[in-house]
Amino acid sequence: MEKFITLHSKAVPLPVENIDTDQIIPARFLKVTNKIGFGNNLFRDWRYDENDLPIATFVLNNPIYSGKILVAGDNFGCGSSREHAAWALTDYGFKVIVSSYFADIFKGNALNNGLLPIQVSPDFLAAVLTLIQKEPNTQLIVDLEAQTIKVDGLNLQETFEIDAYKKLCMINGYDDIDFLISNKEKIEAFEANRSKKEAIVI
Repeated sequence: MEKFITLHSKAVPLPVENIDTDQIIPARFLKVTNKIGFGNNLFRDWRYDENDLPIATFVLNNPIYSGKILVAGDNFGCGSSREHAAWALTDYGFKVIVSSYFADIFKGNALNNGLLPIQVSPDFLAAVLTLIQKEPNTQLIVDLEAQTIKVDGLNLQETFEIDAYKKLCMINGYDDIDFLISNKEKIEAFEANRSKKEAIVI
């Protein structure tokens, strides 16, 4: 995974509550296991009509909005536990999802795929959504080390929580295997020391 320390980006507003994983990536697109290309079908049934033509009113089809941050309504990622939802969001280009609540399984899947879910207060979320919709060039600054998200140029900021292990992995660009490899020498030293102790006991 790519290292994540800070992100300075515009954002895409999606003020819809209870967005479930089937809306993020419909079930008919889950037949493949390769993560590449999933972004093409992100919010497929909201982005395209029955003739596969873009729906102009959907935010991802609106050229005035862009960025690596998706700001969504409350309870994002509910429904089934499919990891493909995180794949679709990351493959599309999002690195951060902001909401006032995330489904636990989605949150875990997101973090495992280098996608940072930032849970904020309802008031902060409402303020940011309003700002972005009024001024699409609004910039958000995410600082993972400090665990803060703020609006550039305004006194509007919140802190967010993240599991310490997942934070370490994201900052270093580790998945679980990378983390173990990074501790290879410590693991080998521990095993060698344990073997010596067992030999003495015998």
